[in-house]
Amino acid sequence: METNVTKNNMIYDIPLLPLRGITIFPNVLFHFDVGRGVSINAVEKAMEGNQRIFAVTQNTLSADVPKKKDLYTVGTVCVVRQVLKLAGNHIRVLVEGKSLARLERIVSSSPYLSANVSVMPKKKILRLTKRDIAMIRNAKELFIRYASLSQGFDAETIISALEFYDDPAGLSGYIAQNMQLRYTEKQQILEQPDPRKCLAVTIKLLTQEIDVMTLEQEIQEKVKDQLDKNQRDYYLREQIKIINEELGEGEDSFAEAQQYIQRIQSAELPDEVREKLLKEASRMQKMQSFSPESAVSRTYLDVCLDLPWNKFAAENLDIKKAQRILDRDHYGMEKVKERILELFAVKKRTGGVKGQIICLAGPPGVGKTSVARSIASCMGRDYARLSLGGVRDEAEIRGHRKTYIGAMPGRIINALRQAGSRNCLILIDEIDKLGSDYKGDPASALLEVFDTEQNVAFRDHFVELPFDLSDVLFVTTANNPDAIPRPLLDRRERIQLNSYTDEEKLEIAKRHLLPKQLKKHGLQKADIRLGDAVLREIIARYTRESGVRTLERELAKLCRKAAKYMEDSGEDFLALSHETLPEYLGAPKYLQSKPDKLPECGVVNGLAWTSVGGELLEVEAMAVSGTGKLSITGNLGDVMKESVQAALTYIRSRSAVLGLADGFYAQKDVHIHFPEGATPKDGPSAGITAATALLSAFTGLSVPKNIAMTGEITLRGRVLPIGGLKEKTMAAFRNRIGTVILPEENRPDLEEIDQSVRKKLNFVFVSHMDEVVHEVFGDKLEQPQNEPNALPPAVLAQKGESRTHIRR
Repeated sequence: METNVTKNNMIYDIPLLPLRGITIFPNVLFHFDVGRGVSINAVEKAMEGNQRIFAVTQNTLSADVPKKKDLYTVGTVCVVRQVLKLAGNHIRVLVEGKSLARLERIVSSSPYLSANVSVMPKKKILRLTKRDIAMIRNAKELFIRYASLSQGFDAETIISALEFYDDPAGLSGYIAQNMQLRYTEKQQILEQPDPRKCLAVTIKLLTQEIDVMTLEQEIQEKVKDQLDKNQRDYYLREQIKIINEELGEGEDSFAEAQQYIQRIQSAELPDEVREKLLKEASRMQKMQSFSPESAVSRTYLDVCLDLPWNKFAAENLDIKKAQRILDRDHYGMEKVKERILELFAVKKRTGGVKGQIICLAGPPGVGKTSVARSIASCMGRDYARLSLGGVRDEAEIRGHRKTYIGAMPGRIINALRQAGSRNCLILIDEIDKLGSDYKGDPASALLEVFDTEQNVAFRDHFVELPFDLSDVLFVTTANNPDAIPRPLLDRRERIQLNSYTDEEKLEIAKRHLLPKQLKKHGLQKADIRLGDAVLREIIARYTRESGVRTLERELAKLCRKAAKYMEDSGEDFLALSHETLPEYLGAPKYLQSKPDKLPECGVVNGLAWTSVGGELLEVEAMAVSGTGKLSITGNLGDVMKESVQAALTYIRSRSAVLGLADGFYAQKDVHIHFPEGATPKDGPSAGITAATALLSAFTGLSVPKNIAMTGEITLRGRVLPIGGLKEKTMAAFRNRIGTVILPEENRPDLEEIDQSVRKKLNFVFVSHMDEVVHEVFGDKLEQPQNEPNALPPAVLAQKGESRTHIRR
């Protein structure tokens, strides 16, 4: 078949010129540079023949030798009018667009691209309507305006558009060819078959470009004016600066002081504050701008003007909404949520919650800080947090006086500036970690902050003006409230956040921790599959804590392992089971306690409270031949040592009742040890545990392993109440203890223990050590009659009967 000929609107084997970012329209002359080898060969081939070439725009600009999929379907058949060689193997080509054509197929790609194209028939407008004439005039006027805004258009170009193009299709192509449009927009105009619609699209794009160019011109004019003004101001300021240096005056300080005076007068400030600040600004006018005192005044005015003297945030009064937010953010914590909702009820009736200072106390990781954040969220208050852990300087609370270089306000004032409102919520974290040294006692400085009778006029040393803190809701957190000074603790209402049960940890992991870690590691819920049983395994054997921080770290570790596993294996998910869990988390850190351990002589399970929750503490006692020496080891405090001595004195005083031989103590050396010697221990609650261990060592009777106990003992054997009951019973529950012996006076505290723990444990309440002996050893100790140190009548009446048991 003959090449580059037209038959039935088909042109065969015509050279194809792929264009990058350029679109050529029919009836338009256009020149451009050509640099690719295949494109230069196509132009040369066209010049050898009838000079026709098919120019089509690439939709994939990165393709050097494009295929059909890399090209738009519609292009323009052009005639090459002129070719000019340039330096660097480039040519400049002048072409004239003739007709639209559709790319049917690419015939060859080497040494140039050639294609078969079909010429698209022109849709002619036989008679122009009034609307057509109006659109043509509108397009010409817009193009004239566009040309006036653009740079590079000459008069001839504008006249040509006005004189030689009176049909919609030709005018659209000419305007689009000469506009700075994206090639995708030009292609949209080129492919529009209807001339009227083509002109409408052109007018729309032309209007958009004019708006953008007008805005650009306005911006450039403003920038130029600003630069001119800045240069003028800079020149004048430099002149003033030289004059001021010669005269020794400070015009800069004067102008800056005037700005501060305007801010003070326009701000809503109390009269006392306004008067003080105006006086300070007046002083600043007389200072040199480069003097240190001027910098102090500037900082002082900035701090005072940033304080929310009369700014109040709109609060939420919808109790149901608050309940939903609290339930969404935290699982359980019913007492905490109830106390917060009580605040809402009081706020709704009285209009304020002044005097409310809350202390959230509990072990680490139980959610104290996040609870405070939720309180602020549900109340609609602004939130600010400051941590006092390790703070020893009183100035951290009250600020420094302005006379010092580098003086700054205290943390309370900074928290108010951060919050931006007077009725904000300020969280004071780790208040039990406060220290004190020669610089002062920060805890004493907080007394005024927390005293509702005094904080209506709190004075920071830096600000030196009274600020009303009565509308601020203070929330503090502490791991060990006993470490807080008593006067400071007395000013707050304590809300205890206790340890989580395993079931609570399971729900928290499912609702909060696991979704949070999945999102953090870019995983979906289906990417890691682990059931409740696997979660319980992680909780029981890989964590041992009151809170959930370690649990969250273990879940984060699983998410990392899952991400790596899916990348390495190509699998869509990671399924975990009891058997595969050690592969990803390692060997279990904590072995499950075995409730069927054989009883041992002189080893008794005690229950201890620590700042991170309850612990099961095995107390060991051993009696060996000796001279009556008592050794106590285990890194103990004075109170615990005294408690052990009291327990030994009790046993010696009741040796006959307990079936011990006369002088048993003189022939024995007693060693009592509290394991985990690296951990400091103190407190009186191990008294009955030590007494039971000593008695077991002296008598050779073993103590059952499923019994744990806690309680303080006196010289006469009375059992006194202890604290931390919930944490201690939780430790017993975790270690599969069956029976827990508790002081009688702690019976009311049983209601605070979790229901699941109460169902599993058998509680025995005692008021005397003899009852503990009877509960542990039963009838193994023979008791003589008519002994002066015999059991009390009430105890004797109960001998042989069961002690006070509660099984819930």
